[in-house]
Amino acid sequence: MKPETRDYDAVVVGSGPNGLAAAILLQQNGLSVLLVEGKDTIGGGMRSAELTLPGFIHDVCSAIHPLAAASPFFQTLPLKEHGLEYIYPDIAAAHPFDNGSAASLKHSIGETAGQFGIDATTYSQLVSSVVNDWPAIASDVLGPMHYPKHPLAMARFGLKALQSLTGITRGFNTEEAKGFFAGMGAHSMQPLNKPTTAAVALVLTVAGHLGGWPLPKGGSQQIADSLASYFISLGGKIETNTYITSLDQLPSANAVLFDVSPQQLLQIAGHKFSNIYRWQLERYRYGMGVFKVDWALDGPIPFKAGECRRAGTVHIGNTLTEIAAAEQHVWQGGHPEKPFVLLTQQSLFDPSRAPEGKHTGWAYCHVPNGSTVDMTDAIEKQIERFAPGFRERILARNTINSTQMQEYNANYIGGDINGGVIDIGQLFTRPALRWSPYKTSAKGLYICSASTPPGGGVHGMCGYHAGKRALKDVFGHDFRIGTRF
Repeated sequence: MKPETRDYDAVVVGSGPNGLAAAILLQQNGLSVLLVEGKDTIGGGMRSAELTLPGFIHDVCSAIHPLAAASPFFQTLPLKEHGLEYIYPDIAAAHPFDNGSAASLKHSIGETAGQFGIDATTYSQLVSSVVNDWPAIASDVLGPMHYPKHPLAMARFGLKALQSLTGITRGFNTEEAKGFFAGMGAHSMQPLNKPTTAAVALVLTVAGHLGGWPLPKGGSQQIADSLASYFISLGGKIETNTYITSLDQLPSANAVLFDVSPQQLLQIAGHKFSNIYRWQLERYRYGMGVFKVDWALDGPIPFKAGECRRAGTVHIGNTLTEIAAAEQHVWQGGHPEKPFVLLTQQSLFDPSRAPEGKHTGWAYCHVPNGSTVDMTDAIEKQIERFAPGFRERILARNTINSTQMQEYNANYIGGDINGGVIDIGQLFTRPALRWSPYKTSAKGLYICSASTPPGGGVHGMCGYHAGKRALKDVFGHDFRIGTRF
Protein backbone atom coordinates (compact mmCIF):
# COMPACT_ATOMS: atom_id res chain seq x y z
CA MET A 1 0.00 0.00 0.00
CA LYS A 2 1.33 3.43 -0.90
CA PRO A 3 2.01 5.50 2.25
CA GLU A 4 -0.22 8.49 2.87
CA THR A 5 1.20 11.77 1.58
CA ARG A 6 1.95 14.28 4.34
CA ASP A 7 2.42 18.06 4.23
CA TYR A 8 5.58 17.72 6.35
CA ASP A 9 7.64 14.92 7.82
CA ALA A 10 7.49 16.67 11.20
CA VAL A 11 5.88 19.68 12.85
CA VAL A 12 7.28 21.30 15.99
CA VAL A 13 4.95 23.45 18.09
CA GLY A 14 6.72 26.19 20.06
CA SER A 15 9.96 28.03 19.26
CA GLY A 16 11.70 28.07 22.64
CA PRO A 17 15.22 26.63 22.86
CA ASN A 18 13.88 23.08 22.93
CA GLY A 19 11.49 23.51 20.03
CA LEU A 20 14.27 25.04 17.95
CA ALA A 21 16.70 22.26 18.93
CA ALA A 22 14.21 19.54 17.96
CA ALA A 23 13.42 21.25 14.65
CA ILE A 24 17.11 21.64 13.80
CA LEU A 25 17.95 18.01 14.60
CA LEU A 26 15.10 16.70 12.45
CA GLN A 27 15.94 19.04 9.58
CA GLN A 28 19.63 18.07 9.80
CA ASN A 29 18.57 14.49 9.17
CA GLY A 30 16.92 15.23 5.85
CA LEU A 31 13.30 15.69 6.97
CA SER A 32 10.93 18.47 5.97
CA VAL A 33 10.10 20.35 9.18
CA LEU A 34 7.65 23.14 10.03
CA LEU A 35 8.14 25.12 13.25
CA VAL A 36 4.97 26.81 14.52
CA GLU A 37 5.04 29.72 17.01
CA GLY A 38 2.04 31.37 18.66
CA LYS A 39 3.66 34.80 19.16
CA ASP A 40 4.72 37.25 16.46
CA THR A 41 8.39 36.63 17.34
CA ILE A 42 10.21 33.37 17.96
CA GLY A 43 12.19 32.54 21.07
CA GLY A 44 10.01 31.49 23.99
CA GLY A 45 12.10 32.50 27.01
CA MET A 46 14.81 33.98 24.76
CA ARG A 47 13.24 37.30 23.85
CA SER A 48 14.43 40.90 24.27
CA ALA A 49 12.47 44.14 24.07
CA GLU A 50 12.42 47.84 25.03
CA LEU A 51 10.37 47.29 28.18
CA THR A 52 11.08 50.63 29.90
CA LEU A 53 12.37 53.49 27.73
CA PRO A 54 13.47 53.76 24.08
CA GLY A 55 17.00 52.49 23.58
CA PHE A 56 17.03 50.30 26.70
CA ILE A 57 17.08 46.63 25.63
CA HIS A 58 15.85 44.24 28.32
CA ASP A 59 15.75 40.43 28.33
CA VAL A 60 12.12 39.55 28.95
CA CYS A 61 12.87 36.15 30.52
CA SER A 62 16.29 34.46 30.45
CA ALA A 63 19.33 36.74 30.62
CA ILE A 64 22.58 34.90 31.45
CA HIS A 65 23.32 31.66 29.62
CA PRO A 66 25.92 29.30 31.10
CA LEU A 67 23.96 26.24 29.92
CA ALA A 68 23.43 27.57 26.40
CA ALA A 69 27.16 28.10 25.95
CA ALA A 70 27.88 24.67 27.48
CA SER A 71 25.08 22.77 25.74
CA PRO A 72 26.46 19.60 24.12
CA PHE A 73 24.06 20.05 21.18
CA PHE A 74 24.32 23.82 20.68
CA GLN A 75 28.11 23.50 20.70
CA THR A 76 27.90 21.40 17.52
CA LEU A 77 26.01 24.15 15.64
CA PRO A 78 27.64 27.00 13.65
CA LEU A 79 25.70 29.68 15.55
CA LYS A 80 28.49 32.23 15.39
CA GLU A 81 28.13 32.18 11.62
CA HIS A 82 24.48 33.07 12.14
CA GLY A 83 25.09 36.13 14.29
CA LEU A 84 25.51 34.82 17.84
CA GLU A 85 28.27 36.35 19.94
CA TYR A 86 28.71 35.66 23.64
CA ILE A 87 30.23 38.14 26.08
CA TYR A 88 31.95 36.71 29.16
CA PRO A 89 32.18 38.90 32.28
CA ASP A 90 35.42 38.48 34.26
CA ILE A 91 33.35 37.44 37.26
CA ALA A 92 30.50 35.06 36.43
CA ALA A 93 28.54 35.67 39.64
CA ALA A 94 29.04 37.62 42.85
CA HIS A 95 27.39 37.23 46.25
CA PRO A 96 27.48 40.25 48.58
CA PHE A 97 27.28 40.14 52.38
CA ASP A 98 26.17 42.70 54.95
CA ASN A 99 29.75 43.39 56.03
CA GLY A 100 30.53 44.88 52.60
CA SER A 101 32.47 41.89 51.29
CA ALA A 102 31.43 39.55 48.48
CA ALA A 103 32.25 36.03 47.30
CA SER A 104 32.57 35.53 43.58
CA LEU A 105 32.61 32.74 41.01
CA LYS A 106 35.72 33.05 38.88
CA HIS A 107 37.13 30.87 36.12
CA SER A 108 39.92 29.54 38.34
CA ILE A 109 38.95 27.00 41.00
CA GLY A 110 41.94 28.04 43.10
CA GLU A 111 41.13 31.75 42.89
CA THR A 112 37.50 31.09 43.85
CA ALA A 113 38.45 28.71 46.67
CA GLY A 114 41.00 31.19 48.03
CA GLN A 115 38.19 33.54 49.10
CA PHE A 116 36.89 31.02 51.60
CA GLY A 117 39.84 30.83 53.98
CA ILE A 118 39.66 27.63 56.01
CA ASP A 119 37.05 26.29 53.55
CA ALA A 120 39.35 26.61 50.53
CA THR A 121 40.37 22.94 50.50
CA THR A 122 36.81 21.74 51.07
CA TYR A 123 35.58 23.88 48.17
CA SER A 124 38.30 22.62 45.85
CA GLN A 125 37.62 18.98 46.72
CA LEU A 126 33.87 19.42 46.23
CA VAL A 127 34.12 21.10 42.85
CA SER A 128 37.31 19.80 41.22
CA SER A 129 36.17 16.22 40.63
CA VAL A 130 32.97 17.41 38.94
CA VAL A 131 34.93 19.86 36.78
CA ASN A 132 37.31 17.08 35.73
CA ASP A 133 34.49 14.61 35.04
CA TRP A 134 32.13 17.05 33.32
CA PRO A 135 33.26 16.46 29.71
CA ALA A 136 32.53 12.74 30.20
CA ILE A 137 29.20 13.11 31.99
CA ALA A 138 27.65 16.29 30.51
CA SER A 139 25.47 14.53 27.95
CA ASP A 140 24.29 12.04 30.59
CA VAL A 141 23.50 14.71 33.20
CA LEU A 142 21.63 16.74 30.57
CA GLY A 143 19.47 13.84 29.43
CA PRO A 144 16.93 11.19 30.44
CA MET A 145 17.66 8.44 32.93
CA HIS A 146 19.69 5.65 31.30
CA TYR A 147 22.84 3.62 31.88
CA PRO A 148 25.66 6.20 31.72
CA LYS A 149 28.60 6.05 29.36
CA HIS A 150 30.97 6.61 32.30
CA PRO A 151 29.29 4.99 35.32
CA LEU A 152 32.04 5.70 37.86
CA ALA A 153 32.23 9.39 36.96
CA MET A 154 28.44 9.62 36.99
CA ALA A 155 28.33 7.93 40.40
CA ARG A 156 30.80 10.46 41.81
CA PHE A 157 28.57 13.25 40.56
CA GLY A 158 25.37 11.59 41.75
CA LEU A 159 26.59 11.10 45.31
CA LYS A 160 26.95 14.87 45.58
CA ALA A 161 24.14 16.02 43.30
CA LEU A 162 21.35 14.05 44.95
CA GLN A 163 22.00 15.74 48.28
CA SER A 164 20.26 18.84 49.55
CA LEU A 165 22.05 22.18 49.40
CA THR A 166 22.03 22.41 53.18
CA GLY A 167 23.45 18.89 53.36
CA ILE A 168 26.32 19.50 50.98
CA THR A 169 27.33 22.71 52.77
CA ARG A 170 27.65 21.08 56.20
CA GLY A 171 31.33 20.60 55.47
CA PHE A 172 31.85 24.38 55.28
CA ASN A 173 32.68 26.56 58.27
CA THR A 174 32.54 30.09 56.86
CA GLU A 175 29.40 32.09 56.16
CA GLU A 176 30.99 33.17 52.86
CA ALA A 177 31.24 29.63 51.46
CA LYS A 178 27.80 28.64 52.75
CA GLY A 179 26.14 31.78 51.39
CA PHE A 180 27.88 31.45 48.04
CA PHE A 181 26.52 27.92 47.55
CA ALA A 182 23.09 28.93 48.82
CA GLY A 183 22.86 31.49 46.02
CA MET A 184 23.72 28.82 43.49
CA GLY A 185 21.28 26.30 44.93
CA ALA A 186 18.40 28.78 45.08
CA HIS A 187 18.20 28.60 41.27
CA SER A 188 16.45 25.26 41.88
CA MET A 189 13.31 27.12 43.05
CA GLN A 190 12.85 24.76 45.99
CA PRO A 191 13.57 24.83 49.73
CA LEU A 192 17.29 24.29 50.16
CA ASN A 193 16.79 21.26 52.40
CA LYS A 194 15.23 19.30 49.51
CA PRO A 195 17.21 16.50 47.82
CA THR A 196 18.74 17.39 44.41
CA THR A 197 19.08 21.11 45.18
CA ALA A 198 22.83 20.47 45.37
CA ALA A 199 22.76 19.35 41.72
CA VAL A 200 21.73 22.80 40.49
CA ALA A 201 24.43 24.47 42.59
CA LEU A 202 27.11 22.11 41.32
CA VAL A 203 26.17 22.35 37.64
CA LEU A 204 26.09 26.16 37.70
CA THR A 205 29.35 26.39 39.63
CA VAL A 206 31.08 23.95 37.31
CA ALA A 207 29.78 25.87 34.27
CA GLY A 208 31.41 28.98 35.70
CA HIS A 209 34.76 27.25 36.08
CA LEU A 210 34.70 25.57 32.69
CA GLY A 211 33.31 28.26 30.44
CA GLY A 212 31.82 31.13 32.39
CA TRP A 213 28.33 32.61 32.51
CA PRO A 214 27.99 34.54 29.24
CA LEU A 215 25.38 36.94 27.95
CA PRO A 216 24.55 37.18 24.24
CA LYS A 217 25.54 40.46 22.62
CA GLY A 218 22.43 42.45 21.80
CA GLY A 219 20.07 40.43 24.00
CA SER A 220 18.83 36.90 24.54
CA GLN A 221 16.76 37.22 21.37
CA GLN A 222 20.05 36.73 19.51
CA ILE A 223 20.23 33.09 20.61
CA ALA A 224 16.77 32.42 19.20
CA ASP A 225 17.50 34.35 16.01
CA SER A 226 20.76 32.49 15.35
CA LEU A 227 19.10 29.10 15.92
CA ALA A 228 16.25 30.08 13.61
CA SER A 229 18.64 31.38 10.97
CA TYR A 230 20.54 28.09 10.98
CA PHE A 231 17.29 26.10 10.82
CA ILE A 232 16.08 28.10 7.82
CA SER A 233 19.47 27.71 6.12
CA LEU A 234 18.91 23.94 6.28
CA GLY A 235 15.56 24.31 4.52
CA GLY A 236 13.28 24.52 7.56
CA LYS A 237 10.14 26.65 7.63
CA ILE A 238 8.81 28.85 10.45
CA GLU A 239 5.27 30.18 10.91
CA THR A 240 4.56 32.78 13.61
CA ASN A 241 1.25 34.15 14.96
CA THR A 242 -0.19 30.62 14.94
CA TYR A 243 -1.32 29.70 18.44
CA ILE A 244 -2.21 26.00 18.57
CA THR A 245 -5.13 24.87 20.72
CA SER A 246 -6.14 21.79 18.71
CA LEU A 247 -4.51 19.14 16.57
CA ASP A 248 -6.93 20.11 13.81
CA GLN A 249 -5.01 23.36 13.32
CA LEU A 250 -1.83 21.53 12.32
CA PRO A 251 -0.90 20.38 8.81
CA SER A 252 -0.51 16.65 8.33
CA ALA A 253 2.80 15.19 9.49
CA ASN A 254 4.30 11.87 10.52
CA ALA A 255 5.48 13.30 13.84
CA VAL A 256 4.49 16.30 15.95
CA LEU A 257 6.73 17.52 18.76
CA PHE A 258 5.32 19.91 21.36
CA ASP A 259 7.50 22.45 23.16
CA VAL A 260 4.63 23.06 25.62
CA SER A 261 3.80 22.26 29.23
CA PRO A 262 1.78 19.14 30.20
CA GLN A 263 -1.21 21.39 30.93
CA GLN A 264 -1.16 22.77 27.38
CA LEU A 265 -0.51 19.34 25.89
CA LEU A 266 -3.65 18.03 27.55
CA GLN A 267 -5.68 20.88 26.08
CA ILE A 268 -4.33 20.28 22.59
CA ALA A 269 -4.20 16.48 22.38
CA GLY A 270 -5.57 15.04 25.61
CA HIS A 271 -8.35 13.18 23.81
CA LYS A 272 -5.70 11.15 21.98
CA PHE A 273 -3.98 9.87 25.11
CA SER A 274 -4.50 6.73 27.16
CA ASN A 275 -6.24 7.08 30.51
CA ILE A 276 -3.08 6.38 32.49
CA TYR A 277 -0.97 8.88 30.53
CA ARG A 278 -3.66 11.54 30.80
CA TRP A 279 -3.92 10.81 34.54
CA GLN A 280 -0.17 11.33 34.98
CA LEU A 281 -0.14 14.63 33.06
CA GLU A 282 -3.06 15.92 35.13
CA ARG A 283 -1.03 15.32 38.29
CA TYR A 284 2.13 16.96 37.06
CA ARG A 285 3.36 19.46 39.67
CA TYR A 286 4.37 23.06 39.02
CA GLY A 287 6.59 24.99 41.40
CA MET A 288 7.30 28.53 42.55
CA GLY A 289 6.57 31.46 40.29
CA VAL A 290 8.66 34.59 39.79
CA PHE A 291 8.13 38.32 40.12
CA LYS A 292 10.44 40.22 37.77
CA VAL A 293 11.55 43.86 37.49
CA ASP A 294 13.51 45.59 34.72
CA TRP A 295 15.04 49.02 35.23
CA ALA A 296 16.34 51.78 33.01
CA LEU A 297 19.15 53.32 35.06
CA ASP A 298 21.01 56.62 35.03
CA GLY A 299 24.25 54.80 35.87
CA PRO A 300 25.64 51.42 36.97
CA ILE A 301 24.27 49.82 40.14
CA PRO A 302 26.47 51.22 42.98
CA PHE A 303 27.29 48.00 44.81
CA LYS A 304 29.53 48.44 47.85
CA ALA A 305 31.58 45.33 47.00
CA GLY A 306 33.90 45.74 44.04
CA GLU A 307 33.34 42.15 42.90
CA CYS A 308 29.65 42.89 42.37
CA ARG A 309 30.50 45.82 40.08
CA ARG A 310 32.44 43.41 37.84
CA ALA A 311 29.93 40.51 37.78
CA GLY A 312 27.33 39.68 35.17
CA THR A 313 25.10 38.09 37.82
CA VAL A 314 24.65 39.04 41.47
CA HIS A 315 22.93 36.78 44.02
CA ILE A 316 21.33 38.95 46.70
CA GLY A 317 20.35 37.22 49.92
CA ASN A 318 23.25 37.41 52.39
CA THR A 319 23.70 34.19 54.39
CA LEU A 320 22.64 30.58 53.86
CA THR A 321 20.28 30.90 56.82
CA GLU A 322 18.56 33.96 55.36
CA ILE A 323 18.26 32.54 51.85
CA ALA A 324 17.00 29.17 53.07
CA ALA A 325 14.37 30.87 55.23
CA ALA A 326 13.16 33.04 52.33
CA GLU A 327 12.86 30.09 49.93
CA GLN A 328 11.06 27.97 52.53
CA HIS A 329 8.64 30.85 53.18
CA VAL A 330 7.79 31.05 49.47
CA TRP A 331 7.39 27.26 49.24
CA GLN A 332 4.82 27.47 52.04
CA GLY A 333 2.85 30.16 50.22
CA GLY A 334 4.35 33.32 51.73
CA HIS A 335 6.02 36.46 50.42
CA PRO A 336 9.23 37.17 52.37
CA GLU A 337 10.16 40.73 53.33
CA LYS A 338 13.76 39.94 52.36
CA PRO A 339 13.48 37.67 49.29
CA PHE A 340 16.39 36.04 47.54
CA VAL A 341 16.98 38.18 44.44
CA LEU A 342 18.72 37.12 41.23
CA LEU A 343 20.08 40.19 39.47
CA THR A 344 21.92 40.72 36.20
CA GLN A 345 23.56 43.82 34.77
CA GLN A 346 24.16 43.14 31.09
CA SER A 347 24.83 46.74 30.05
CA LEU A 348 28.07 46.77 32.07
CA PHE A 349 29.51 44.42 29.44
CA ASP A 350 27.28 45.07 26.41
CA PRO A 351 26.97 48.79 25.55
CA SER A 352 24.31 47.98 22.93
CA ARG A 353 21.79 47.41 25.73
CA ALA A 354 21.42 51.09 26.74
CA PRO A 355 22.10 54.64 25.52
CA GLU A 356 25.60 55.96 26.19
CA GLY A 357 26.20 56.53 29.90
CA LYS A 358 22.98 54.73 30.87
CA HIS A 359 22.42 51.16 32.07
CA THR A 360 19.86 48.40 32.47
CA GLY A 361 19.04 46.21 35.45
CA TRP A 362 17.19 42.86 35.47
CA ALA A 363 16.08 40.98 38.57
CA TYR A 364 13.50 38.61 39.95
CA CYS A 365 12.54 36.88 43.17
CA HIS A 366 10.57 33.71 43.81
CA VAL A 367 6.91 33.90 44.82
CA PRO A 368 4.12 31.35 45.31
CA ASN A 369 2.78 29.90 42.06
CA GLY A 370 0.23 32.24 40.50
CA SER A 371 0.98 35.11 42.90
CA THR A 372 -0.11 38.64 41.92
CA VAL A 373 1.55 40.34 44.93
CA ASP A 374 3.75 43.30 43.92
CA MET A 375 7.30 42.55 45.13
CA THR A 376 8.90 45.66 43.61
CA ASP A 377 9.55 47.39 46.94
CA ALA A 378 10.94 44.23 48.58
CA ILE A 379 13.30 43.60 45.65
CA GLU A 380 14.53 47.19 45.51
CA LYS A 381 15.11 47.29 49.27
CA GLN A 382 17.26 44.16 48.98
CA ILE A 383 19.34 45.74 46.21
CA GLU A 384 19.61 49.05 48.11
CA ARG A 385 20.85 47.06 51.11
CA PHE A 386 24.01 46.10 49.20
CA ALA A 387 24.07 49.04 46.75
CA PRO A 388 23.15 52.26 48.61
CA GLY A 389 21.90 54.89 46.17
CA PHE A 390 20.46 52.35 43.73
CA ARG A 391 16.96 53.81 43.79
CA GLU A 392 18.26 57.30 42.97
CA ARG A 393 19.49 55.93 39.62
CA ILE A 394 16.13 54.51 38.49
CA LEU A 395 14.74 56.28 35.42
CA ALA A 396 11.92 53.83 34.73
CA ARG A 397 10.86 50.31 35.62
CA ASN A 398 8.74 47.49 34.22
CA THR A 399 7.27 44.75 36.40
CA ILE A 400 5.85 41.31 35.57
CA ASN A 401 4.09 39.18 38.18
CA SER A 402 3.62 35.42 37.98
CA THR A 403 0.22 35.58 36.31
CA GLN A 404 1.50 38.05 33.72
CA MET A 405 4.50 35.81 33.13
CA GLN A 406 2.16 32.97 32.15
CA GLU A 407 0.16 35.33 29.94
CA TYR A 408 3.40 36.24 28.19
CA ASN A 409 4.61 32.65 27.85
CA ALA A 410 1.98 29.94 28.29
CA ASN A 411 4.69 27.42 29.24
CA TYR A 412 5.30 29.30 32.50
CA ILE A 413 2.35 27.87 34.44
CA GLY A 414 1.75 30.13 37.43
CA GLY A 415 5.05 31.85 36.65
CA ASP A 416 7.09 28.65 36.99
CA ILE A 417 9.99 29.30 34.60
CA ASN A 418 11.43 25.79 35.19
CA GLY A 419 8.54 24.00 33.50
CA GLY A 420 7.59 22.16 36.70
CA VAL A 421 9.20 21.24 40.01
CA ILE A 422 12.59 19.56 39.50
CA ASP A 423 12.60 17.54 42.72
CA ILE A 424 13.43 13.89 43.30
CA GLY A 425 9.89 12.92 42.27
CA GLN A 426 10.07 14.70 38.90
CA LEU A 427 13.77 14.73 38.12
CA PHE A 428 13.77 11.80 35.68
CA THR A 429 10.05 11.01 35.43
CA ARG A 430 8.95 14.40 34.11
CA PRO A 431 6.27 14.66 32.81
CA ALA A 432 5.23 11.01 33.32
CA LEU A 433 6.75 7.67 34.28
CA ARG A 434 7.55 6.08 30.91
CA TRP A 435 10.37 4.22 29.20
CA SER A 436 10.89 7.40 27.16
CA PRO A 437 9.68 10.61 28.83
CA TYR A 438 9.44 12.33 25.43
CA LYS A 439 7.05 9.84 23.88
CA THR A 440 3.34 10.31 24.63
CA SER A 441 0.84 7.46 24.56
CA ALA A 442 -0.39 8.61 21.12
CA LYS A 443 1.49 7.45 18.05
CA GLY A 444 3.60 10.17 16.47
CA LEU A 445 3.08 12.74 19.26
CA TYR A 446 6.02 13.82 21.44
CA ILE A 447 6.70 16.40 24.15
CA CYS A 448 10.02 18.25 24.04
CA SER A 449 9.64 21.11 26.53
CA ALA A 450 11.41 21.90 29.82
CA SER A 451 8.82 19.61 31.42
CA THR A 452 10.98 16.71 30.18
CA PRO A 453 14.53 15.81 31.28
CA PRO A 454 16.84 17.52 31.98
CA GLY A 455 14.41 20.35 32.81
CA GLY A 456 14.56 24.14 32.70
CA GLY A 457 17.32 26.26 31.25
CA VAL A 458 18.38 27.43 27.80
CA HIS A 459 20.27 24.35 26.59
CA GLY A 460 17.99 22.70 24.02
CA MET A 461 18.71 19.23 25.36
CA CYS A 462 15.04 18.37 25.96
CA GLY A 463 14.35 19.08 22.29
CA TYR A 464 17.45 17.23 21.18
CA HIS A 465 16.51 14.04 23.05
CA ALA A 466 12.88 14.22 21.91
CA GLY A 467 14.05 14.64 18.33
CA LYS A 468 16.28 11.59 18.66
CA ARG A 469 13.32 9.58 19.94
CA ALA A 470 11.10 10.65 17.04
CA LEU A 471 13.81 9.88 14.49
CA LYS A 472 14.10 6.33 15.78
CA ASP A 473 10.39 5.63 16.37
CA VAL A 474 8.77 7.28 13.39
CA PHE A 475 11.44 7.41 10.73
CA GLY A 476 13.18 4.16 11.54
CA HIS A 477 16.77 5.35 11.68
CA ASP A 478 19.23 6.68 14.19
CA PHE A 479 20.47 10.26 13.90
CA ARG A 480 23.22 10.90 11.41
CA ILE A 481 24.22 14.54 11.49
CA GLY A 482 25.10 17.03 14.22
CA THR A 483 24.41 14.65 17.07
CA ARG A 484 27.69 13.11 18.15
CA PHE A 485 29.22 15.25 20.87
